[in-house]
Amino acid sequence: MSAPLLPLPFGNVVMIVVGCLFVYLAIKKKYEPLLLIPIGFGAILVNIPVLMNTDSLGIMDPQGVFGYIYAKGVLTDIFPCLLFIGIGAMMDFGALIERPWFLIFAAAGQLGIFIAMLSALAIGFAPYEAASIGIIGAMDGPTAIFITSKFAPDLLGPVAVCAYSYMALVPLLQIPISKALTTRKERLIRMEYKPQAYSKAIRIIFPIVVTIVTGVVAPMGIPLMGSLMLGNLLKESGVVRRLAKSAENEIANVTTLLLAVVIGGTMNAETFLVLDTLVVFGLGLVAFVSAIACGILFAKLVCFLTEGKVNPLIGACGISAFPMAARTAHRVGREEDSSNWLLPHAMATNVGGQIGSVVAGGVILTYATIVLEMLGLMPIP
Repeated sequence: MSAPLLPLPFGNVVMIVVGCLFVYLAIKKKYEPLLLIPIGFGAILVNIPVLMNTDSLGIMDPQGVFGYIYAKGVLTDIFPCLLFIGIGAMMDFGALIERPWFLIFAAAGQLGIFIAMLSALAIGFAPYEAASIGIIGAMDGPTAIFITSKFAPDLLGPVAVCAYSYMALVPLLQIPISKALTTRKERLIRMEYKPQAYSKAIRIIFPIVVTIVTGVVAPMGIPLMGSLMLGNLLKESGVVRRLAKSAENEIANVTTLLLAVVIGGTMNAETFLVLDTLVVFGLGLVAFVSAIACGILFAKLVCFLTEGKVNPLIGACGISAFPMAARTAHRVGREEDSSNWLLPHAMATNVGGQIGSVVAGGVILTYATIVLEMLGLMPIP
């Protein structure tokens, strides 16, 4: 780890200001308060002990409560899996089941991962570090944590903070990119929505089939995909409502709170205000922007091929930022035409993006080492 870019304790003051900024954005601007409030407060907490000339590890001391939570919950992948069970219990895959071809937009949205990964390799990051940075483009905090903890633990703090911070600010990125890459005529396109009848059995079978298929394709991603689909199966089964509600509420809320606080607790100035961290944030921005842009551009292509039957705005939802991306696409469309109802199509694309991001993460975990060996590159131990 290189030396801090700012002298201590001045750097700690800067990080406390950053933490306060996160809290301000969460409360005043309502940018994902469930994430930014605990992350921001964690950043404040971890930088106070240094100002008091005490242990520089502060609240993240391995012997302290937050350090213990970080070691047992984040580094062991317990928190990402628990969070995915909760997310699965919240998700409704019905819109995607009706239009499974919307998964093509989810595939396009994952291209940001590989653009950021190649960019990281180009500027000198080791292969496994580049893969961890690239996964920020999935716009999925649990997936980013899961992969980085295995490939590049030293980057876990910056990658996790970057993923969650940018994910919370998705509207700020998605709206200008969407408007820049689409014409008003394209944003005015209305997409027909005719709900299709299908049995409850299909909803129950869907998470089981997805788990099996993706597990065969990318077995290393089974913990995440299995957790996501387990949560959804609890919901769709209809016979374990207490478990489904607990997963959706208590488990998800407590896990989000603890995960966000300890992720914010990694934002110590001594280890966070270094050049590598700033570069990770820069590459994370590349990942987010390219993921949204690739999704929109691919949707524009589909719009052209279908003679204007697809609104390109939904292409921005092929990412895992659920449901912020879908709501934002719907909002942009309604700014042009208040009676244009894009939400069902955007949600179908967005839940597909959630699946796509986990598949992409599983593919990287499963095949990265094989590819590196084929290219003659030595992976990081």
